[in-house]
Amino acid sequence: MCYTVQVSADTAANYDASAIKVLKGLEGVRHRPAMYIGGTQADGYHHLFKEILDNAVDEALAGKATEIITTLHPDGSLTVEDNGRGIPVDLMPEEQKPAVEVIYTVLHAGGKFEEGAYKVAGGLHGVGASVVNALSEFTVVEVFRDGQHYRIEFSRGEVTRPLHVVGPAPEGKKQGTRVTFRPDPQIFGPDQRFEASRLRVRLREVSFLVAGLRLVFKDEVHQKEEVFFDKGGLGSFARYQAGGEELLYDRPVLLKGEVDAVSVEVGLVHTKGYTPILSSFANMIPTVDGGTHVSGFRNAYTRALNTYARRAGLLREKDIEPSGEDLLEGLSCVISVKIPQPQFEGQTKGKLLNPEAGTAVSKVVYEKLSEYLEENPRIARLIYEKALRAAQAREAARKARELVRRANPLESDDLPGKLADCQSEDPAESELFIVEGDSAGGSAKSGRDRRFQAILPLRGKILNVEKAGLNKALKNAEVRAMVAAIGAGIGGKDGDEAHFNLEDLRYHKIIIMTDADVDGSHIRTLLLTFFYRYMRPIIERGHLYIAQPPLYALRVGKSKEVRYLYDDEALRKALAEIGDKPYEIQRFKGLGEMNAEQLWETTMDPARRVLKKVDMRDAAYAAQIFDELMGTEVQPRREFIEENARFAQLDV
Repeated sequence: MCYTVQVSADTAANYDASAIKVLKGLEGVRHRPAMYIGGTQADGYHHLFKEILDNAVDEALAGKATEIITTLHPDGSLTVEDNGRGIPVDLMPEEQKPAVEVIYTVLHAGGKFEEGAYKVAGGLHGVGASVVNALSEFTVVEVFRDGQHYRIEFSRGEVTRPLHVVGPAPEGKKQGTRVTFRPDPQIFGPDQRFEASRLRVRLREVSFLVAGLRLVFKDEVHQKEEVFFDKGGLGSFARYQAGGEELLYDRPVLLKGEVDAVSVEVGLVHTKGYTPILSSFANMIPTVDGGTHVSGFRNAYTRALNTYARRAGLLREKDIEPSGEDLLEGLSCVISVKIPQPQFEGQTKGKLLNPEAGTAVSKVVYEKLSEYLEENPRIARLIYEKALRAAQAREAARKARELVRRANPLESDDLPGKLADCQSEDPAESELFIVEGDSAGGSAKSGRDRRFQAILPLRGKILNVEKAGLNKALKNAEVRAMVAAIGAGIGGKDGDEAHFNLEDLRYHKIIIMTDADVDGSHIRTLLLTFFYRYMRPIIERGHLYIAQPPLYALRVGKSKEVRYLYDDEALRKALAEIGDKPYEIQRFKGLGEMNAEQLWETTMDPARRVLKKVDMRDAAYAAQIFDELMGTEVQPRREFIEENARFAQLDV
């Protein structure tokens, strides 16, 4: 008999024997259900199904059952039926009750404590069946055994109709167990119901874990019937778990072995995705919190891949060695161990604690995976090269995070020293001018409105990021300066592995302001390519602009009025208009030749400047033509200007 002792709150002030209350039998389960099923919300509600299903699966693991039928009824009840041996119905001498009654009414009663009945089982504590009974409005257990049909009925843990013989076992049903129950609304609330989708997930899992076991789901609520049956085992499970992700190779890898009575099976497949999916089971029970078997897999998996890579020359000295997380990227894996005496953390069995399980998994995975890699060098290379790319992206992201730690823009030590920041802390009104060279930067700093305009001068041409990877790009001083100044992070090429947060953008207008000559067009192209590849959301949200500085200043006669002209065609038209009048022309070879007043008046004053908002076509075009036209030094500059006209020459 099991007792639960409770101190009454009303008598806490006078703590004596009257303060002690004994909850007999299954009363403790109903009083504290979370201790046994983890809670009374949806997870705990569906845990009842898992407990009953696990008992049926144990019969299949023992080789005594080939089919399990689960039926969801319209009244909210659920039936789980197997064709195993049937729960014993004979009298237990010590209890003077039928075994089936004891199993469903007494905690820690079951057939999993002795080694004879089950070699491997998921139900271990003798608690599952009695807990389900205690927390159910009604439970009906039918046993088909020795040619007879037995039945016993319960309500909230108490027998309402003792075990009796219904009659001969029906034709085709010589043995097995059928359990029907409905969770108690007093415990779970009136609105809880079994969700067909959750039931399907568990049945599908079991069909993979016990290859060859037929599981039937009859959904009487939606008038559907499904059969889950698979012979591929954990390899099929890993492929199914990967969903629609494209695989790196066709056939899943299956690793199997046994160490000191611990049976190990691992199915895995690598995808081109980025998120690892790792599921683990112990004696068919899902260990959602992992445990020693998962730790053993991670260690052996990482060791096997890195050892093979060094031996095969896949890891060079200059490469960043992939971490365990890098190697797991895109992996879909299922780990299953069968162990005679598993130790779980709590009745919900979310975590496996047996150290021998970790040792067995580590040994089997390291040996079998090493063999597989040696026999399949092409696949080994695909797996490791993906991990190397993940390591490079991780390192690049780390550097990016270091660059863009956001603090007060006026006080941050992380901002580049060459940045002349604005006073405003409101990104919506702040502007960043990226200018070409220190000379232009000096004029821009002098001419700006420091309340809302920031200046970042770049020295020379930035790296061609179309050819360089993210890790290499972040080694470039000019690229690092832009990332730090903009403050939103940096994303991977073409948007992959993004570490970019537009909410951290420090300026809502980022303006490329380069000279109006071919070198300015070249730098503009490089910058557009950079933003397109690594800060694409800035373009998509309309935060990137191109400023158009004038190429000429025209003064007619002794007039103080100056006309600014933006290209040769505009100059020709202006000269035709003035005729024979004397004039003076100043050609600006670069922004640095303008004084602060001229630069403000022509290019930076919001009231008079010419800005073009960059769209995705502009930036994509820049990335496309750069390698085509500037990849070799023999390409004529004039051709570059002509091809670059979409964004180098603006209509004014």
